[in-house]
Amino acid sequence: MDAFFSKAEDVIGKEVDFSGCSEPTTVNIEEYFEVKRCVEFIIKNNFKCVALQFPDSLLAYASSVVHLLKNRTNSKLYILADTSYGSCCVDEIAAQHANSDAIIHFGRSCLSATGRLPVLLIFGCQPIDFDLCERSFREFFTEDQSVLILCDVVYNHLSDDLASRLQNDYANLVVSTIDQPSGECIDNRCKASQCEQTEDNPSDEESISTIGTVYQQFGRSFVLPKEKNISNYTVFYIGGESTTLTNFLMTFNKCKFYSFDPATNLSRRETLDVNRALMKRYYMIEKAKDANVIGIVAGTLGVKDYLSVISRLKALIKRVGKKSYTFVMGKLNVPKMANFTEVDVYVLVACPENSLIDSKEFYRPIITPFEMEIAFNEAREWNGTYITDFRKLLPGADDHVAYGSDDMVKLQTDISLVTGSVRMMGVDEEEELVDSNNALIKRDHALALSNVHVNPGQFLVQRSWQGLQPKLGETDVVLAVQGRKGIAASYTHETDGDGKYSS
Repeated sequence: MDAFFSKAEDVIGKEVDFSGCSEPTTVNIEEYFEVKRCVEFIIKNNFKCVALQFPDSLLAYASSVVHLLKNRTNSKLYILADTSYGSCCVDEIAAQHANSDAIIHFGRSCLSATGRLPVLLIFGCQPIDFDLCERSFREFFTEDQSVLILCDVVYNHLSDDLASRLQNDYANLVVSTIDQPSGECIDNRCKASQCEQTEDNPSDEESISTIGTVYQQFGRSFVLPKEKNISNYTVFYIGGESTTLTNFLMTFNKCKFYSFDPATNLSRRETLDVNRALMKRYYMIEKAKDANVIGIVAGTLGVKDYLSVISRLKALIKRVGKKSYTFVMGKLNVPKMANFTEVDVYVLVACPENSLIDSKEFYRPIITPFEMEIAFNEAREWNGTYITDFRKLLPGADDHVAYGSDDMVKLQTDISLVTGSVRMMGVDEEEELVDSNNALIKRDHALALSNVHVNPGQFLVQRSWQGLQPKLGETDVVLAVQGRKGIAASYTHETDGDGKYSS
């Protein structure tokens, strides 16, 4: 036993050398983080306090970037490291806690629109082997093919150079552009709003109709000829495996995809079985139809219109006679989600890159707002089209589908494709409550009685543990005392010289 504790102490107390956070000498911080552009953004807009948001992979460079910016500006700078949600989203809440006037976001971004603070996005200038990328492109495609080039944001700065090499030989080549705010614009929504105006209410309608159809997806825009649509194109994606690529594969599921990863210099045909993935998502939709209690999880507090889609989900769930509860829990994990056993299914409101959760490890399915619409909005039909951007579901958007009527859905029954049993959806207007204590109801003025599902609110009240209870004003205030020293297996005041625990 003593040998066991000795080995345990050696393992727990072992010091590990980690050099992953050291700054590589090959990175030019001035160019990689576009310091000059950051300085112009701060000085031109006269920002007094700026928050700098870094992902974990770039946090090692934070001190160097701050040092360069402080030498050229008089602004107060704060570093945002541990984001509340995904690092791809702009953490406006954390920035507001520091009373920041603006945010500079470094690293990969989901390009989701924000609405509180001005934002400058610095993706990082990742290198690429142009010759190898061009050679891979020419191996995949003939000169008469219609090809759409999409890039990961960290390689966006190279897309124009690649297009200039190819456009002379490929007449049907289309290159997407990223709709990101420029450093010269205080309002980060200016460019996005201009694009929306061009697409929905074009100011120069004749020129738009002459050029073709404008597509906007995941913060990227491209124009296709009028006689073609997206299904006529093959996609060439520059970047590695990521949630961005998965979103494009799911959204443009009728297109063939080829990719080139500059980090590994490997190119390949993307072989994701989209049909199988869509059928898996359809299974989740059927699980949502079977649910009686639905949890709405706020997976972002920074993406524009997240409150609007939460309100729409609440109304949609109430309309079909289900119960909903809203949760704000930061980054999702299995233990957090397992605390609420009365919830049958969760719907996650998050940016497109954090919406598709593989919930096989979770105790309850986690679906997207689009899947919830498929389940409960009778006017929306499943046609193979998939939407991960919840803003496209709101009124005024291209993919918005209004309810069949504003009235509550009348009680109806069908067969569950998951369990094979009869399920009910909707509200029975003739249903009367007879005995709330015994949870009995009378249906159709007949004498047949049936049990009602336990109200989730009552379920929580009956729990022995109901969460943290601060008991404000009920506990005495005590002075801070010296804490214990050592590790959990052996604190200094608990052991003697022989390694045995002392009383």
